[in-house]
Amino acid sequence: MAVVTEEALWTPSPERIAGAAVTAFIRATNERHGTDLKTYRDLHAWSILRPDCFWEQVWDLGEVIGDRGDVALIDGEKMPGARFFPEARLNYAENLLRSRDLSSLALIFRGEDKVERQVTFGELCDLVSRLQQALRAAGVGVGDRVAATMPNLPETIAVMLAAASLGAIFSSCSPDFGERGILDRFGQIEPKVYVACDGYWYAGKRVSIADKLKAVVPHLPTAVKTVIVPYLGEAEEVAASLPNGVSLDAFLAPFAPAPLHYERLPFNHPLFILFSSGTTGVPKCIVHGAGGTLLQHIKEHRLHCDLHPGERLFYFTTCGWMMWNWLVTGLASGLTLCLFDGSPFAPSPSVLFDYAAKERFALFGTSAKYIDSLRKEGLRPADTHDLSALKTLTSTGSPLAPADFAYVYEAIKPDLHLASISGGTDIVSCFVLGDPTAPVYRGEIQCAGLGMAVEVWSDDGRPVTGERGELVCTRPFPSMPVMFWNDPEGAKYHAAYFDRFPNIWCHGDFAEWTVHGGLIIHGRSDATLNPQGVRIGTAEIYAQAEQVPEIVEAIAIGQDWDNDVRVVLFVRLKAGAVLDEALEKRIRTQIRTGASPRHVPAKIIAVTDIPRTRSGKITELAVREVVHGRPVKNTEALANPESLELYRNLPQLGA
Repeated sequence: MAVVTEEALWTPSPERIAGAAVTAFIRATNERHGTDLKTYRDLHAWSILRPDCFWEQVWDLGEVIGDRGDVALIDGEKMPGARFFPEARLNYAENLLRSRDLSSLALIFRGEDKVERQVTFGELCDLVSRLQQALRAAGVGVGDRVAATMPNLPETIAVMLAAASLGAIFSSCSPDFGERGILDRFGQIEPKVYVACDGYWYAGKRVSIADKLKAVVPHLPTAVKTVIVPYLGEAEEVAASLPNGVSLDAFLAPFAPAPLHYERLPFNHPLFILFSSGTTGVPKCIVHGAGGTLLQHIKEHRLHCDLHPGERLFYFTTCGWMMWNWLVTGLASGLTLCLFDGSPFAPSPSVLFDYAAKERFALFGTSAKYIDSLRKEGLRPADTHDLSALKTLTSTGSPLAPADFAYVYEAIKPDLHLASISGGTDIVSCFVLGDPTAPVYRGEIQCAGLGMAVEVWSDDGRPVTGERGELVCTRPFPSMPVMFWNDPEGAKYHAAYFDRFPNIWCHGDFAEWTVHGGLIIHGRSDATLNPQGVRIGTAEIYAQAEQVPEIVEAIAIGQDWDNDVRVVLFVRLKAGAVLDEALEKRIRTQIRTGASPRHVPAKIIAVTDIPRTRSGKITELAVREVVHGRPVKNTEALANPESLELYRNLPQLGA
């Protein structure tokens, strides 16, 4: 059973609990349905028991614009196969652009220290209107694809909204993707219009992507227009060098702002195509529907994050990560979105907290790795920044280590709802996340999401508590993928989630319930280690190893050895540190005492880099393949594929 800390790191005040949106939602549920719910746990149990009533109430909470119909759920016992709101008609963009207020800010943008911009709701509507007209003139209509290789700019959001308003399907990746990475994604979905920037800034450096686009665009023959958005001031020149190229200014020139028209379409009409990481082959194209995306995000923003209209929502994300899609839906709740593009450490390690203090973020969203990096830098924003407006800090991308939970409360803000959250690209939302009315315990995710029937199952399909198992969801939910692209029989979709346990979503996380009713994720199931037949989560090893001051980060794999599996730990050390016998002993002692003797690696090897996906996640599978002399199928999915050579033919692994 997991070690738990009985003393909470943070407990919300009675006033905060009383004023929370989820508390009001509980009252509304009792009044509407004659229930006697008292706590979040009561509400969660009811949301699983009566998903039809729960999701109808979320629709009303979000004041969703559209025709709901009379039926909330049919075939609710089928997964896949359940259908939420089968009679509904709505448009995602219409729900995000309900305000045309010229004085209310929709978007605030920072591009490192190079660019600052603000966009009101009225200005955003005008830009979307012109883009809508331009896309329609290019032949874009219901079901067509619009693809974008873009930074996290206001224009990216506007292009997405214009596409969605027409019933088109939007897909995006960030401009640091390589040529093959872009084509592996967008080549599959055949966009009618392709949008890209002329370049971007990163760590103070100007990065042109003109040559990359010259290699990519000819291989997107379905694109009748390639629209180049200015960021470096070279859009006209880049557009002139490309087939069907046009600068954004020229694309919009014939069109003045006009009233927006919205195509209202079925609840499950495709909205976004997101992509799996692609480290084991060509990325899977995961199609998400408009209604499910909208309802899940309204639920998470308002009930789990306790955000209110007019507050400011920030997530550090690129346009190649599903947290960008999550962030953007905040417009449906009247939130001001704070966008950032570039390095989170440029021009200084405090840049995001400078931004948070100046713009008064209510929610600061980031990755576990970023928080860990701040701790190791010794940054203490609590001492240097006014974070009085900050209510919630969310962390995702990988499990947040217990030491980093403590760091947040010691060095960032003591009165803060710290919500470690987990879900992902597959569901464009979360399975487990925060409860603003409950205590936060070190190393634990607080709860399962409302309407999400999350359980942990043993290998033989039994629900378990206090022991590790597979994270599953036993009942349907609205943001299940509509389909995979180019998967007409649904075989790939079924294989991805339902082969392990029929009619049960198996997510691929290795997890464990705690005595508090919280959850600990021990890593991805396909990355778990099995020395002597015992399953060990890699996150458990990292949580201990990365407490050793000399270690910047670590990655662990299981190496096939002597008819068994042995644990190998690779560590990236601080400048000047040396992996000598004394340091190895301290690492092993830390892991043995902090986790267990079974977690102690057989080999510890220093490396200068660790491979990671473009969304920043370390990739144990790629390292495991290289160590075993097997090819890595898609190195374009990696941000630093050259790092794999550091793991090839290592003499230390031959004995």
